[in-house]
Amino acid sequence: MTIKLKRPKQIEAMREANRLVAETFVQLEKEIRPGARLSDLDKLAEDFLRSRGAQPLYKGYRGNPPSHPPFPGVICASVNHEICHGLPDQRILRSGDIVGIDIGLVLNGWCGDACVTFPVGAISSEAQRLLVVAKECLRLGIEAAQPGQRLSNIGAAIQTYAESQGYSVVREWGGHGVGRNLHEEPSVSHIGPPGRGPLLRPGMVFTIEPMINAGGHAWHILDDGWTVVTLDNSLSAQFEHTIAITKDGPLILSQL
Repeated sequence: MTIKLKRPKQIEAMREANRLVAETFVQLEKEIRPGARLSDLDKLAEDFLRSRGAQPLYKGYRGNPPSHPPFPGVICASVNHEICHGLPDQRILRSGDIVGIDIGLVLNGWCGDACVTFPVGAISSEAQRLLVVAKECLRLGIEAAQPGQRLSNIGAAIQTYAESQGYSVVREWGGHGVGRNLHEEPSVSHIGPPGRGPLLRPGMVFTIEPMINAGGHAWHILDDGWTVVTLDNSLSAQFEHTIAITKDGPLILSQL
């Protein structure tokens, strides 16, 4: 495993890219309401980030293998039981939905990547509690990302809390190093046990993006080749930040 450490000036450049991701969320949140069409949200995001000199990262992305169908949108829009990689298609949001919006972009050669799950109108108390727990999982994962600690401590913190609250953590989809490329080393698991993996060192930059399910952790991919859904049709929520490891602790890059 070769982990590319970033210099302070490079981290600052990544901070600018990820700050633009956060600004795009501000624009989208104004429009996420019952009756909103996912494709309209996608166009809003594309227009905004292009107006700021950035390029979409996901649109046309094929993943692995290269024969995989290209992703059609600028954002991922995952509704209710969709875990990740939902398509920003012609579907219309309804009151009570939750929608995970994942944004990736490139600004001045550096990638920005983050995800927020939004409530749509009035949501159930069960859905609201899932959002609270999923957001806390991200916070605890970031808190565990301390220099000198092992990488798997992040996942252990997330899994311990999520399961203590009666939820499950998606195992096979995790965070990843990020920099000039969307996916770099290391892979960041959202489950334990602690004390494994490389030591966290200043200059490491990666995402933490736990996907928390109200039911079981099993999943499958729809025929579109992208959308990952819960096998038991339970709700799923995701929050993601890009962080940099510094000598003083984790620095969140993808916030205002």
